Amino acid sequence: MPWFVWLLAAAALGAAEFFTLTLVFGLLAGAALVAAVVAGVGIGILGQLVALALAAVAGLAIVRPVALRHMEQQPLIREGSDALIGKRAEVMQEVTATRGLIRLSGEDWSARALDESLVIPVGALVDVMEIEGATAIVYPRELLP
Repeated sequence: MPWFVWLLAAAALGAAEFFTLTLVFGLLAGAALVAAVVAGVGIGILGQLVALALAAVAGLAIVRPVALRHMEQQPLIREGSDALIGKRAEVMQEVTATRGLIRLSGEDWSARALDESLVIPVGALVDVMEIEGATAIVYPRELLP
């Protein structure tokens, strides 16, 4: 079997992997590439099929379980001030584009509005969008009057 037929098979399997995202077709595409190299070296059809089978078994038995284990890992936990992003806070002093004060996780933080045109009144609830140094950049949870 000519090597370019194996390349076509690898391309077709790669396209199938693109649409299914199962890791199976991608590993089989890699095995077809191995068979293409074996065919390119001049080894016969039996050697090509053995190379295809060995590469497929190695990929499915060794590589796929490791890849699946890595995909199942939980994302890194945010720590420090990064953990405050997305939290709800209460405005203690009016928040503008340049200054303000909020109560965030039981602590008072300096704050400024994400939208420079907003003035957020005392008592309003806000979401922390980002942290810059010791200043929380906030946006109101509800529409302001």
